[in-house]
Amino acid sequence: MKEVEINLGSRAYKIIIGGGELERAGGQVAGLFGGSKALLVTNPIVGALFAERVTASLKQAGIEAVVAEIPDGEEYKTLQSAEMLYDRAFSAGLDRHCPVLALGGGVVGDLAGFVAATYMRGVPFVQLPTTLLAQVDSSVGGKVAVNHPRGKNIIGAFYQPALVLTDPVTLHTLDNGEILSGLAEVIKYGIISDSAFFDWLEANIERVLALESDAIIHVIERSCLNKARVVEDDETEQGNRAILNLGHTVGHAIEAIAGYGRYRHGEAVSIGTAVAARLAVELGVLQASEEIRIKNLLLRTGLPVDVPKDLATVDMVRSMYGDKKNFGGQINYVLPTGIGKAVVYKNMPEERIKLALDSLRL
Repeated sequence: MKEVEINLGSRAYKIIIGGGELERAGGQVAGLFGGSKALLVTNPIVGALFAERVTASLKQAGIEAVVAEIPDGEEYKTLQSAEMLYDRAFSAGLDRHCPVLALGGGVVGDLAGFVAATYMRGVPFVQLPTTLLAQVDSSVGGKVAVNHPRGKNIIGAFYQPALVLTDPVTLHTLDNGEILSGLAEVIKYGIISDSAFFDWLEANIERVLALESDAIIHVIERSCLNKARVVEDDETEQGNRAILNLGHTVGHAIEAIAGYGRYRHGEAVSIGTAVAARLAVELGVLQASEEIRIKNLLLRTGLPVDVPKDLATVDMVRSMYGDKKNFGGQINYVLPTGIGKAVVYKNMPEERIKLALDSLRL
């Protein structure tokens, strides 16, 4: 078992990584909260696989699980889904002491966290991430949100969980595409802040892809440690936390223009990372040899690096103006400046972005 602590003063919490954590969830939750009920949010696929383990553990700890399922998919991360969960919680008599538990991937975690942050002005929140993307990224750091037709994660808050319980056994139920989606975020940490981790990934990516236990636990722990350092320094993204959005300016534009569901989040971020590396080289802040290393690791992992030819450059750039990193109508863009270093480039010229996008057309 591994533990990573997120040090945020009175809102500090632990990420516990290890086999059997779902079966131990009840005891962990009972030890933190006084509520006699818990809202367990999941989707039909994850629920069929793992909900019984969690509900049985909660029951053993004297907590009644109120299970609420939302359909699987980014398109269901909406205010309408949140309203359904509010209704479920209110009908079941959940009070301010009853926690909301998120059992699933990023969609479930973001939506359940948004509901926890807003139901009765805030109730305790526990993450039980079941995808690699959620285990290394979205379950850590307190970003919760729902989507809007005009953009992804536009309606949301910063609301830290009280606990994150990560059981790597859940990864063995995922298809390969879900694993790759998470690895795009893993590689991101190496690029923005941890050159030694990037080196390790270059040497061990085959072991990671094979889900070798020690390799995957190392990946989860190291990724969480990297994110923890950034979040502790800048919890609400007023400064350096924005570097965690490497690849996301283009990535979110791809998801929005193509329609949520066509590309997995990690696939879109991978393409966005390749575009950011190309931009950085053209601006003279990244060596061409480092761009090659970044692209090669993404490709060896099985991730895309080419911009889809059917997504118009003008539409993608227009979508980027809705990015939350922007200020004063200008596009702010995260660029790698070396392996293990990144900056936020203020007021990125449109023409630079267009040239980089077109140079990586599929």
